[in-house]
Amino acid sequence: QVQLVESGGDLVQPGGSLRLSCAASGIIFSSAAMGWYRQAPGKQREWVARILSGGSIYYADSAKGRFTISRDNGKNTVYLQMDSLKPEDTAVYYCCATYQAYNYWGQGTQVTVSS
Repeated sequence: QVQLVESGGDLVQPGGSLRLSCAASGIIFSSAAMGWYRQAPGKQREWVARILSGGSIYYADSAKGRFTISRDNGKNTVYLQMDSLKPEDTAVYYCCATYQAYNYWGQGTQVTVSS
């Protein structure tokens, strides 16, 4: 059974930082492409960042220069370091594992950026 468990969401002031974590089980983590997505109220889910099994990294334009995705294959965990947060970053953030041509999703963690 594949499980993805996100954590680290919180209320933070504009300009602040957060680090999200996503712990995976039930897959060979080192073989999975891992991604972060987000969904703001009333909007469609959008892609934020992706890290492939080989380590290649890609960012959405909204994340470039502010967010950093990384992975620890020894801990089966992917991270999203978010700096210089803006109110428009407010959303539920979801972890996604692409493994054997299937996408698995976590339950999401709420990030709220507000003063």
